Amino acid sequence: MGDTSFGDALTAPFWEGTAQRELRIQRCTACGAHQFYPRPFCLGCDADVIWVTARGTGVVYSRTTVRIPVTPALEPPYVVALVELDEGPRLLTVLTDPDLAIGDRVRVSWRQRGNGPPLPVFSPVDGDGKSGD
Repeated sequence: MGDTSFGDALTAPFWEGTAQRELRIQRCTACGAHQFYPRPFCLGCDADVIWVTARGTGVVYSRTTVRIPVTPALEPPYVVALVELDEGPRLLTVLTDPDLAIGDRVRVSWRQRGNGPPLPVFSPVDGDGKSGD
């Protein structure tokens, strides 16, 4: 399935999860708050954190279309977004559907790459990506 020793000691559990197509985030053992990106302690109360598998669903919090080439792996135009996970943290990612708008429900999917574990990207929850609210 590829190299699962990607990243450093702090981010290794995240990358090990992506290799298994699991979106992992940290949860505080004391206050229960979730956080992402990885840190050695809870930002809210300084307690220990553990890694948990997120539901992988959320809403588009912010988005922008990138129209200039930045890396050969991403052919412009593509949409970069902040997705607010149902657990609370926000994750910087790429949207698979350029028509997704702020407030639309999304779910994690995976973009395979040759030199490392797959990357979490987000797709519409339903056929048109609208939240249905």
